[in-house]
Amino acid sequence: MSSPGSIGSVSAALAKDRLGVPAVVFFILSAVAPLTVVAGVVTTLYAVTGLVAIGAAFLVVAVILAIFSAGYVAMARRITNAGAFYAFVSRGLGRPAGVGVALIAVVAYNLLQVGLYGMFGAQVAGYVESKGGPVVDWYWYALAAWAIVTILGLLRVDLNGVVLAVLLTAEVVVVLVLTVGGIGKPADGITFASLNPADLWGAPGIGALLVTALLGFVGFEASAVFSEESKNPRRTVPIATYTSLAVIAVVYAAASWAMSVHYGDAAVAATAGEMGPGMLFAMSSSTIAEVASVLFLTSLFAAMLSFHSAVGRYMFALGRERVLPRALGRTNLRTGAPRAASLTQSVIGLVVIALYAVFGWDPVVQLFFWGGTTGGLGVLIMIITTAVGIIAFFARDPQGENLWRRLIAPALALVFLVYMLYSGLTNFSQLLGVEPGSTPAWALPSVYAVAGVIGLLYGFWLKAARQDVYRGIGLGANAVTGRAIIDEGQQPFAPLGTR
Repeated sequence: MSSPGSIGSVSAALAKDRLGVPAVVFFILSAVAPLTVVAGVVTTLYAVTGLVAIGAAFLVVAVILAIFSAGYVAMARRITNAGAFYAFVSRGLGRPAGVGVALIAVVAYNLLQVGLYGMFGAQVAGYVESKGGPVVDWYWYALAAWAIVTILGLLRVDLNGVVLAVLLTAEVVVVLVLTVGGIGKPADGITFASLNPADLWGAPGIGALLVTALLGFVGFEASAVFSEESKNPRRTVPIATYTSLAVIAVVYAAASWAMSVHYGDAAVAATAGEMGPGMLFAMSSSTIAEVASVLFLTSLFAAMLSFHSAVGRYMFALGRERVLPRALGRTNLRTGAPRAASLTQSVIGLVVIALYAVFGWDPVVQLFFWGGTTGGLGVLIMIITTAVGIIAFFARDPQGENLWRRLIAPALALVFLVYMLYSGLTNFSQLLGVEPGSTPAWALPSVYAVAGVIGLLYGFWLKAARQDVYRGIGLGANAVTGRAIIDEGQQPFAPLGTR
């Protein structure tokens, strides 16, 4: 029988050396779902804000996240843990704070993942019906996707990477073709207003605009989530993070620019309000538009699979360290996948789909849009907390890092990120499209306050009552032995009880 705290070295560890830089990049970009963002988020921003400089908003957010990533990847070189933000905050701000962020992460990533089922089901149902197929309720298509994701979630992570690579490559190629098509047929000549950041400053609701643009980048941080399964994580995580940010920024900015050029700076906002996502598909031939419509559906599926993998690894990390039930910290001995955590996430998805089906709630607005917006807010909260944790971590021990990575970059990013959070919270009703003061406007963001406080109190309780569990928080694979092993530069915690 295993002793307490010892789950077994094989079942408590994710499969190593399965993912190279390209595979991690595919996981990140699939979670980001470029075609979904370009067709949905970009057109919505044009329609709602009336601004032309939407491409510039994505570039500004990319720069802010790249600055944040200087400290993020520096910390990732020293901490290899599928818990990512949770582990970083635990090491920087102390274990109780780490547990608080962990619960926020579980809520946020589950909202993002499960919300995608609503959009996928509704879009497939509409597409099939438009082609003369049978009229079928959205939840049947959502359940079919759920079943496939559940199965793939139990397979080798590198096999999932192959699936995502195929889907994502086709998706990005189509976005680029549509972008070139739009630029090739300008309404009023080639202009660059969409890429001019000067047009953003002073614009009403600029903070809320940047928060919405940030939603298009949610998933970039997943490079650290897959660090335990990466080949040479000290190299893979930084390259995958910066590569993903660069690709995302270029694709979004270029597509936004193409729309403004194709429809004209003066008319692009009104066109977005009339056509919605269809304005993207209309920039090229009917054949390309048809292919893009299909890939829009596969984009949603790829995002579901990628977020499912990320959520499973977060819950696995917490189960391995017994912050959540220790059964979640077991993997499939044959595939190395986090079996129990993956199945738990699937159960959550099934319950949500069933509830929305039974009560007849709107799968697009009340599941996908509200869930995605609230999930993105949670990721922003985690990024901010991690930035503070990075500063605190390197303040105690610079680890040989230069001043830019250990202090200036995370502090500079923190200023912009806090402003974005403040603006997002004060304009959350606008982001959701509901009346100010309505229940969703205050209840949805309040979920994170509740999760954070519960996690913080739980962390302090573990410190007082379960020292065996408490000292393993943030140690990753070493948590099963209660010891911090220095591996390739990974640093141990401060002495027990100090944080």
